Amino acid sequence: MNYRHAYHAGNFADVVKHVVLSRLVEYLKQKDKAFRVIDTHAGIGRYDLSSTEAQKTGEWQGGIGRLVDAALDAPAAALLAPYLEAVRSLNPEGGVKKYPGSPLIARHLMRKQDRLSAIELHRQDAAKLRALFQGDFQTRVIELDGWLALGAHLPPKEKRGLVLVDPPFEEEGEFDRLVDGLRKAHKRWPGGIYALWYPVKDRKAVAAFRKALVQSGVPKLLDIGFEIRPPSAEPSLDGSGMVVVNPPFTLEGELRTLLPALHTLLVVEKPAHWTLEWLAA
Repeated sequence: MNYRHAYHAGNFADVVKHVVLSRLVEYLKQKDKAFRVIDTHAGIGRYDLSSTEAQKTGEWQGGIGRLVDAALDAPAAALLAPYLEAVRSLNPEGGVKKYPGSPLIARHLMRKQDRLSAIELHRQDAAKLRALFQGDFQTRVIELDGWLALGAHLPPKEKRGLVLVDPPFEEEGEFDRLVDGLRKAHKRWPGGIYALWYPVKDRKAVAAFRKALVQSGVPKLLDIGFEIRPPSAEPSLDGSGMVVVNPPFTLEGELRTLLPALHTLLVVEKPAHWTLEWLAA
């Protein structure tokens, strides 16, 4: 897929992924006890939407560009508020010129007792991430293959938290690695919340991935699908998905409010659908 994220920051897939991330973090904050967010493929943390890369594709205009100042019904607006607050914190003059990646969104929403482990393999990206969080004692930046973190960094000492697995899908076999990584991680930490992002580009590969998750034996799998166009003649990112393991009991209801509102704003061509399905209940 060659998914260099600077070209795609703030697009529709980022919006959906980060809205789900924000709802999971907000749920964890309902208890006073500390939690940890582990981001296995953290990227650089902050993206300049005026950069050559972002301007070349303009994908953010069909994502956060449509959402940031949109008029929304009160229930959806309330659920989106934490996410949009994180975006607006980087854009105090209004509009959207900079976009926070997942580690920066999670960090913005965390409390003083919570911790973030931001893991990135790419040396230059890890250096940028380390500079972004320099002096932040609540955040640890680790230059490491994120797949290894699913073993070495679980369970966290807080025993509460969330693991976000958002691979770049630059190599063959990423769907298989997602399933294998989840199996290993779940054995080490069955009580953790896991959020696994995936692209909807090769429909057969997505169907096989979902089937493999069902067969994995991991319980409590909620699959979120979000398409912005029908299948393209040429391979393209027609949608994205996220599988949440051990989802909070509040999440399904929140998504049934959020997904229709987001879909109305972000859909490009119909027929296109959003879906919410329990792969394992």
